Amino acid sequence: MHTVSPLVQRNEQSPEKTNVDVDKAQTNEGATTRKLLAVSATRLPHNILVYIFSYLTASDLKNCLMACRHWNSALAFEDSVVWQTVARRLVPEPALSDPYLFSEIPSFKQKLRAFKFAWNPNDSSKNNYLRPNGITIHRQPVAQSTDGVRGKIGVSSGCHAFELSWEGPLGTVAVIGLATKHAALHCPGYVPLIGSDDQSWGWNLVDNNLLHNGQSLGIYPAVNNPPKYQVGERIRLILDCDQHVCYFERGTEFLGVAFKELPPVKLFPSICAVYGNTEVSMVYLGAPALG
Repeated sequence: MHTVSPLVQRNEQSPEKTNVDVDKAQTNEGATTRKLLAVSATRLPHNILVYIFSYLTASDLKNCLMACRHWNSALAFEDSVVWQTVARRLVPEPALSDPYLFSEIPSFKQKLRAFKFAWNPNDSSKNNYLRPNGITIHRQPVAQSTDGVRGKIGVSSGCHAFELSWEGPLGTVAVIGLATKHAALHCPGYVPLIGSDDQSWGWNLVDNNLLHNGQSLGIYPAVNNPPKYQVGERIRLILDCDQHVCYFERGTEFLGVAFKELPPVKLFPSICAVYGNTEVSMVYLGAPALG
């Protein structure tokens, strides 16, 4: 009499069970494949990563820079397709096409960063408006009014350089400087608003006075007969949060420390103006070129 083995007998009796085992094996194999693909994503070629990264937002790219060295190196080139794509998506075209505005920061990544630090149209006097380039603030011709604006981002650590350029007459008050988020940005009359309280520090370009808490701290730069500001001239405001000081540069000239013992709080680049139709552009340069 022919005897059937128990294993064959079980298989013949339970074909469904055999199929289930096969499905489980395939499922486990698929899961392993997916797991391997997830791990290898950190080692994709740079050209593939650049293509993927070009679809991400600026905040996502910031996270990618900190994810691993390989991804960081893929984003290291500041004029890559990634930064070009994101910059053209976020930075207004009038700013990108202006040959003068971003002349000190040629890369697309730097231009994107400058736009992120630009004037804040939502943190400004109602008598100002932001030009289409997103970088230049315009004061409307309103009588008996002083009008200010703050930058979008305040800083409380590191060393930062901002380039400011004043276009149009200065009037009796034209102040550039720093302010906390609590400093006033509008008042009636013509007064040096930035520097009028304990929340702001300003340099009035009209009479070269340094101002803080409503008091004059002296003439700046501290030389005999300091030169007057020339309309269109570029001035760099340097804020060293670690040393708690602020100073200014004109061209390659260091003008001396303007403010000391600044508080360890977020400070914003700020200006105030009184002359109608005057315009002030601000470009964030990043860390200053020391030495």
